[in-house]
Formats: sequence, structure tokens, C-alpha cells
Amino acid sequence: MEMKKCQTLDEAREEIDKVDEKIIALIAKRNDYIKQIAHFKNSVDEVKAEDRIDAVISRAREQAISLGLSPNLINDLYVRMIDAMVESEVAEFKNAKTF
Repeated sequence: MEMKKCQTLDEAREEIDKVDEKIIALIAKRNDYIKQIAHFKNSVDEVKAEDRIDAVISRAREQAISLGLSPNLINDLYVRMIDAMVESEVAEFKNAKTF
């Protein structure tokens, strides 16, 4: 990952803002895929897919370690993100099954 060498505090903050925009856009994209996945499942239990959640978090922790990030930070972020997205997926699943 290429890093720009910033010359001022303001420049560094501007770069952080750009990264944050990309992170949020990627999370929104991930959530859109989650909503699509709801249409392939047959039950709320299948939506909750604990094995898949564990695998995703484990992979994220491994990637964090390889990039020199705290795996606990990434774990906590992913747990919160996945919990919210599972709720969204359950709602999408229930909505899709009513039609």
C-alpha cells in the first residue's frame, strides 16, 4: 500500500479524510452484497451463519497481523460491523420472503 509523505498536519488530516471516505464507501458496498446474499438463504438461522462469521473475523485478524495492525482492534470493528449487517440481512430476508 503506497503512502504519501505528508509535509504538514493539515495535509496528513486531508489524507486521513480521503482514506475514511474510501473505507465508508467499501463498507456500504459490503452491505449491498450482504443484502443480496439474503435472497440466497432459506431461513433466519442460515442468515446468521456463525461458521461464516467466525471465518471472516479470523481472516480479518490474520490480515491485520500481516499489516502490523492490532488484531483486537480489527476483531472489535468486524464484530460490530457484522452484527449490524446481520440485522440488515435478516430484515432483507424477511422482506424478500413476504413477496
